[in-house]
Amino acid sequence: MDNIFDTLKNLHFTEYEAKAYLSLLEESPLTGYAVAKNSGVPRSKIYEVLDNLVMRGDILVSPGNTPQYTPVPAKELIRNRRTKAEENFDKAEKFFENFERSVHDRENIWNITGDTEILDKVRTCIEAANKRILLEVWKEEYEVLADDLRAAAKKGVNVTIIAYGEVESDFANVYLHDMSLDITEEYGGRWLVYSGDDSEVVAGIVSLGKDSRAAWTMHVGLVMPITEVIIHDLYLMELLNKHRDILEESFGKNLISLRHKFSIHPDFKKHYVK
Repeated sequence: MDNIFDTLKNLHFTEYEAKAYLSLLEESPLTGYAVAKNSGVPRSKIYEVLDNLVMRGDILVSPGNTPQYTPVPAKELIRNRRTKAEENFDKAEKFFENFERSVHDRENIWNITGDTEILDKVRTCIEAANKRILLEVWKEEYEVLADDLRAAAKKGVNVTIIAYGEVESDFANVYLHDMSLDITEEYGGRWLVYSGDDSEVVAGIVSLGKDSRAAWTMHVGLVMPITEVIIHDLYLMELLNKHRDILEESFGKNLISLRHKFSIHPDFKKHYVK
């Protein structure tokens, strides 16, 4: 019973309205006096409550010297609520189209805090993509985003992923990056870099729970170089796939000597401080 009360409250019933409606579902038609008696709604409040339900279309009234009340069937009530909600969403969507220009701000860089919030923003970006998605991601975050990426691929978006960890996909071009554990240790955590349609990027560290930090921007001064970084990583993946023996002969297994050469950390580890 507590669950159904909570559900009706989410459908914008007050406690008294929920009690009156449920009472009428159990037995109807009833007079206002009988509804108050059966539901526990105070008699001083019952007619106000019933009038509100009638005006909203949740119950029907038979007028007369002693009005009687009957509920709209539950399935009909749910259908009406769903239809009304969809109408309101449609109206809101059309209204907010007027603000698309301010939403697609190409001048600012916005901070996002928290791993859940970062991944929610990436989901929104994935849904908005129309041509291609480039993504550098660890297995843990990929598993959270997989369904959204699959949906994008189904609508024709080209999805290319540089994956840290064992990632398998039947809808994306996946390049597995070597040394995932070493890189995580070197940089103090797992990061994510997203580029959508070469027009927006999300980039940051995502493995610190609520302390995770990322930035989202459509500023061309950042979108272009961040996207190019992903593309250059893809160049390297292709070169390794075709010429691994030659490259590893010159630069060590998984090109480790290059990583040592250009790492700024003397012990090859970043000691991340929150």
